[in-house]
Amino acid sequence: MLKSIQEWVMVLVIIGAVVLIGNWIGYNVVPLQALPGMAVLALICLVGLIIHKLLPLNIPSVAYIGLLGFILTIPGMPGQEKIVEWTAHVNLLAIATPILAYAGIAIGRSWSDFSKLGWKTIIVGMCVLLGTFLGSAIIAEVVLRMQGII
Repeated sequence: MLKSIQEWVMVLVIIGAVVLIGNWIGYNVVPLQALPGMAVLALICLVGLIIHKLLPLNIPSVAYIGLLGFILTIPGMPGQEKIVEWTAHVNLLAIATPILAYAGIAIGRSWSDFSKLGWKTIIVGMCVLLGTFLGSAIIAEVVLRMQGII
């Protein structure tokens, strides 16, 4: 368990640093200003992962992380205002970008494992990517036309 916690902390520190840099470059939020919010988010993730490891239930760790974040930010909870204030300085896209990049690298390193899932999985994945791209393009087209930009 201790080895897992050390690995989680290392990953959270690396992703946190990348998020702070992305938040600074993309959204002009100084890393020192976003650091408390990033630390709170990383701590919530770490506690959720530990709860997942300790409880014998078959529930994904992301459910524990989400539930913990929800509980900590319920109005009236002690410290709720500070948590919301701190995390407001961390932009969602600054968080999503390094996490998706990390997931892409993880999948890319194990193409042999991915290919063992079968050809149907690859086709489904390609259809999902194509559908996401086309859906985004259509929505962007409609919104831009409604605004008179194009």
